[in-house]
Amino acid sequence: MKRRKFLATATAAVGLPLLTTNQSNAQLESLSPMSPANSHFDAIVLGVGSMGSATVWQLAQRGHRVLGIEQFDISHDQGSHAGQSRIIRQSYFEHPDYVPLLQRSYSNLAAFEKETGAKIFHKAGVLYFGKRGNELIAGVEKSANIYKLPIQKPGHQEAAKQFPSFAIPADFDIIFEPDAGFMTPERTILTYTEEAIRLGATIQTKESVQSWKQEGNLIRVITDKGEYTADKLIITAGGWAPHLIPQLKQELTVTKQMIMWVNPKSWKPFAYGNFPCWIMEDPERGSYYGFPIVPTKEFGGPLGLKLAHHQHGEVTDARNVNRAVTPGTEEDLMSILRKYIPEAVGSILSLKSCLYTNSKDQNFIIDHLPGSDKRVTIATGFSGHGFKFVPVVGEILADLAMKGKTELPIGFLGINRIK
Repeated sequence: MKRRKFLATATAAVGLPLLTTNQSNAQLESLSPMSPANSHFDAIVLGVGSMGSATVWQLAQRGHRVLGIEQFDISHDQGSHAGQSRIIRQSYFEHPDYVPLLQRSYSNLAAFEKETGAKIFHKAGVLYFGKRGNELIAGVEKSANIYKLPIQKPGHQEAAKQFPSFAIPADFDIIFEPDAGFMTPERTILTYTEEAIRLGATIQTKESVQSWKQEGNLIRVITDKGEYTADKLIITAGGWAPHLIPQLKQELTVTKQMIMWVNPKSWKPFAYGNFPCWIMEDPERGSYYGFPIVPTKEFGGPLGLKLAHHQHGEVTDARNVNRAVTPGTEEDLMSILRKYIPEAVGSILSLKSCLYTNSKDQNFIIDHLPGSDKRVTIATGFSGHGFKFVPVVGEILADLAMKGKTELPIGFLGINRIK
């Protein structure tokens, strides 16, 4: 069924400007049928953020009675999914095994946008640059070659004309992926959750999970507001996963990451439509990434040009994060602008933190929990590169939970690789 009038009236959030968190959450709460304690569900999803919202929607779409429990609002800025934009790309330098999942993610997202009328994907292209032969460039080329993905390799003169704001060293290689871009994370989560509610899902917000246990064929979830039971449990708890999946507590490390928005002297060269997303590898300091400036009237805040350092930040516990700016962040990011995008240097408009939940090998962990007789499914360890997979991970988790298996190629993400 085509998108209903509801989006135009109930959630301008899903067609931004974003509602405030309180507004959007109040609307979602008003739509969600409240579930009395001790209710039984086909499946319970712990954590209705990035992966959880897509999973709840997938389950509701398939006709299952599903409960999603979220300790904060829908959406919120305490985990990994806030901050206006997330890059989505297919020439995956991390490992080519991810590419089929990304292709499915792209197609799932396109179908979801068509169904709902929401605009989540924004094509801007991604510019990659790094020293010749480094892991970033080699990985992009490898994935593109294996899967025949469209990429461009402009020379330095051509790149200077096409991307005049960048100062790319002569010994760097340059690759442009034209079909890449960015997703809007808050809108993604709000839309998936809203659609799930419309299909009959129950969403409980501001409710904290205290514990869960398996009792034979029954899963019991205990929160600060009551108890629920289900046939299946899916844990998509982000930085809180180590506390809900004790078996993985030693395998996951949660880190605080800093993101910065700056005020260039002139905004026009960096505006969406004039400036791409970018990922680069500095020989001494590692990987950095950034986005074009987007209009806040359509995308929400913060204002300015966004960039960040993709590295393991300060180790933390999601239950008690020090949100103060990590020392050295401003100079670290400003020095990268001075070196590679000098015209973007300007005053700092905003500094915010988010969380990475890192696995030891930086690959996702998506599987049934061992010993649960396939009644507990987990998705964690997204290691700072997971959001672009939201549309496909929701499908995978619904498959694993309700069918016991998925046809999608996730063998390399299994928990059995962890010793």
